[in-house]
Amino acid sequence: MKLSTREDVEAPAEFVWDVLSDFVLWERTALRRGIEVQRLDGLPMAGPGMGWMVRFAFQGKPREINLRLAAIEPGQRLTFEGQSTSVRAHLALDVVQLAPLRTRVAVVSEVRPQTIGARVLVQSLKLARGRLQLRYEKRVAGLAAEIEDRWRAHRGG
Repeated sequence: MKLSTREDVEAPAEFVWDVLSDFVLWERTALRRGIEVQRLDGLPMAGPGMGWMVRFAFQGKPREINLRLAAIEPGQRLTFEGQSTSVRAHLALDVVQLAPLRTRVAVVSEVRPQTIGARVLVQSLKLARGRLQLRYEKRVAGLAAEIEDRWRAHRGG
Protein backbone atom coordinates (compact mmCIF):
# COMPACT_ATOMS: atom_id res chain seq x y z
CA MET A 1 0.00 0.00 0.00
CA LYS A 2 1.43 3.31 -1.07
CA LEU A 3 0.63 6.80 0.23
CA SER A 4 2.10 10.05 -1.01
CA THR A 5 1.64 13.77 -0.57
CA ARG A 6 3.54 17.01 -0.88
CA GLU A 7 3.55 20.28 1.01
CA ASP A 8 5.07 23.64 0.21
CA VAL A 9 7.02 25.16 3.08
CA GLU A 10 7.73 28.87 3.50
CA ALA A 11 11.42 28.40 4.31
CA PRO A 12 14.66 27.99 2.34
CA ALA A 13 15.47 24.49 1.09
CA GLU A 14 18.70 24.35 3.10
CA PHE A 15 16.83 25.05 6.34
CA VAL A 16 14.12 22.50 5.49
CA TRP A 17 16.82 19.92 4.76
CA ASP A 18 18.57 20.67 8.05
CA VAL A 19 15.35 20.04 9.99
CA LEU A 20 14.44 16.87 8.07
CA SER A 21 17.93 15.41 8.46
CA ASP A 22 18.20 16.21 12.19
CA PHE A 23 17.85 12.63 13.41
CA VAL A 24 18.24 13.54 17.09
CA LEU A 25 15.23 15.86 16.71
CA TRP A 26 13.21 13.02 15.12
CA GLU A 27 14.14 10.70 18.00
CA ARG A 28 13.03 13.28 20.59
CA THR A 29 9.79 13.95 18.69
CA ALA A 30 8.98 10.23 18.60
CA LEU A 31 9.67 9.88 22.33
CA ARG A 32 7.30 12.78 23.08
CA ARG A 33 4.58 10.89 21.18
CA GLY A 34 5.05 7.76 23.26
CA ILE A 35 7.12 5.90 20.68
CA GLU A 36 10.14 4.04 22.01
CA VAL A 37 13.24 4.62 19.88
CA GLN A 38 16.58 2.89 20.31
CA ARG A 39 19.57 3.67 18.10
CA LEU A 40 21.11 0.46 16.74
CA ASP A 41 24.23 1.65 14.95
CA GLY A 42 27.42 3.20 16.25
CA LEU A 43 28.02 5.52 13.33
CA PRO A 44 29.72 8.77 14.39
CA MET A 45 28.05 10.81 11.63
CA ALA A 46 24.67 10.77 9.93
CA GLY A 47 24.64 8.59 6.86
CA PRO A 48 23.41 5.40 5.25
CA GLY A 49 23.37 2.51 7.66
CA MET A 50 22.01 4.49 10.60
CA GLY A 51 19.43 2.31 12.29
CA TRP A 52 16.76 2.41 14.96
CA MET A 53 14.52 -0.08 16.72
CA VAL A 54 11.11 1.59 16.94
CA ARG A 55 8.37 0.30 19.26
CA PHE A 56 4.84 1.70 19.21
CA ALA A 57 1.19 0.74 19.56
CA PHE A 58 -0.89 0.37 16.40
CA GLN A 59 -4.53 -0.70 16.50
CA GLY A 60 -4.14 -1.51 20.18
CA LYS A 61 -1.22 -3.90 19.70
CA PRO A 62 2.46 -3.37 20.38
CA ARG A 63 4.51 -3.20 17.18
CA GLU A 64 8.23 -3.20 16.55
CA ILE A 65 10.12 -2.25 13.41
CA ASN A 66 13.78 -1.98 12.50
CA LEU A 67 14.23 1.27 10.61
CA ARG A 68 17.39 2.22 8.76
CA LEU A 69 18.55 5.11 6.65
CA ALA A 70 19.04 3.40 3.30
CA ALA A 71 20.26 6.38 1.26
CA ILE A 72 20.91 10.07 1.58
CA GLU A 73 21.29 12.57 -1.23
CA PRO A 74 22.39 15.69 0.70
CA GLY A 75 19.99 18.56 0.31
CA GLN A 76 17.58 16.49 -1.78
CA ARG A 77 16.44 13.09 -0.53
CA LEU A 78 16.29 10.81 2.48
CA THR A 79 15.33 7.18 1.96
CA PHE A 80 14.43 4.89 4.84
CA GLU A 81 13.64 1.19 4.87
CA GLY A 82 11.83 -0.65 7.63
CA GLN A 83 11.43 -4.32 8.44
CA SER A 84 9.30 -6.09 11.00
CA THR A 85 8.22 -9.69 11.32
CA SER A 86 5.17 -9.03 9.15
CA VAL A 87 5.82 -6.00 6.91
CA ARG A 88 8.46 -4.19 4.92
CA ALA A 89 8.25 -0.44 4.61
CA HIS A 90 9.85 2.21 2.43
CA LEU A 91 9.81 5.97 3.07
CA ALA A 92 11.24 8.71 0.86
CA LEU A 93 11.42 12.41 1.72
CA ASP A 94 12.28 14.74 -1.17
CA VAL A 95 13.21 18.41 -0.82
CA VAL A 96 12.85 20.69 -3.87
CA GLN A 97 13.59 24.41 -3.83
CA LEU A 98 10.79 26.33 -5.58
CA ALA A 99 12.02 29.84 -4.73
CA PRO A 100 14.59 31.27 -2.29
CA LEU A 101 12.08 31.10 0.59
CA ARG A 102 9.76 28.37 -0.68
CA THR A 103 10.46 24.64 -0.64
CA ARG A 104 8.40 21.62 -1.59
CA VAL A 105 8.59 18.52 0.58
CA ALA A 106 7.30 15.34 -1.06
CA VAL A 107 6.73 12.26 1.08
CA VAL A 108 6.10 8.76 -0.27
CA SER A 109 5.64 5.73 1.94
CA GLU A 110 4.90 2.17 1.03
CA VAL A 111 4.07 -0.82 3.22
CA ARG A 112 4.33 -4.34 1.82
CA PRO A 113 2.89 -7.23 3.83
CA GLN A 114 5.09 -10.29 4.39
CA THR A 115 2.58 -12.55 6.16
CA ILE A 116 -1.06 -13.54 5.75
CA GLY A 117 -2.02 -11.56 8.85
CA ALA A 118 -0.27 -8.48 7.51
CA ARG A 119 -2.04 -8.90 4.16
CA VAL A 120 -5.38 -8.84 5.97
CA LEU A 121 -4.33 -5.72 7.89
CA VAL A 122 -3.13 -3.92 4.76
CA GLN A 123 -6.31 -4.91 2.92
CA SER A 124 -8.41 -3.39 5.71
CA LEU A 125 -6.31 -0.21 5.50
CA LYS A 126 -6.93 -0.08 1.75
CA LEU A 127 -10.67 -0.14 2.43
CA ALA A 128 -10.22 2.97 4.58
CA ARG A 129 -7.77 4.53 2.12
CA GLY A 130 -9.58 7.88 1.87
CA ARG A 131 -9.49 8.50 5.62
CA LEU A 132 -5.94 7.19 5.85
CA GLN A 133 -4.78 9.50 3.03
CA LEU A 134 -6.37 12.49 4.78
CA ARG A 135 -4.61 11.64 8.05
CA TYR A 136 -1.34 11.22 6.16
CA GLU A 137 -1.76 14.60 4.47
CA LYS A 138 -2.60 16.27 7.79
CA ARG A 139 0.51 14.77 9.40
CA VAL A 140 2.75 16.04 6.58
CA ALA A 141 1.02 19.45 6.66
CA GLY A 142 1.70 19.55 10.41
CA LEU A 143 5.36 18.79 9.75
CA ALA A 144 5.48 21.61 7.18
CA ALA A 145 3.89 24.03 9.66
CA GLU A 146 6.39 23.00 12.34
CA ILE A 147 9.30 23.65 9.96
CA GLU A 148 7.84 27.07 9.10
CA ASP A 149 7.53 27.88 12.82
CA ARG A 150 11.15 26.87 13.35
CA TRP A 151 12.20 29.04 10.40
CA ARG A 152 10.36 32.08 11.79
CA ALA A 153 11.93 31.52 15.22
CA HIS A 154 15.36 31.01 13.62
CA ARG A 155 15.30 34.27 11.71
CA GLY A 156 13.78 36.12 14.66
CA GLY A 157 10.33 36.86 13.32
